[in-house]
Amino acid sequence: MSSISRDEVAHLARLARLDLEPDELEHLAGQLDQIIGAVAQVSEVAADHIPPTSHALPVTNVFREDVLRPGLTADAALAGAPEAEDGRFRVPQILGEEQ
Repeated sequence: MSSISRDEVAHLARLARLDLEPDELEHLAGQLDQIIGAVAQVSEVAADHIPPTSHALPVTNVFREDVLRPGLTADAALAGAPEAEDGRFRVPQILGEEQ
């Protein structure tokens, strides 16, 4: 017998806006009970002297210096554009708004 009742599963299903059949409620009650049991086992293993971790191995970021470099000029950027107008990229109208 699961510690999670069929009514509790039905309540969770309503909250999640799931339409479950009666046999699905029974099936899910057992599965949710197994999940809760597995989480309880993991909680038993956790000890205060073991620090919580997000990764099995240490993760470090590799940073580079932020160096200012020259970028493209407006003319150079627009040189590869199929169409340009008034110093900007020209693209086809897609929303049907008035120009």
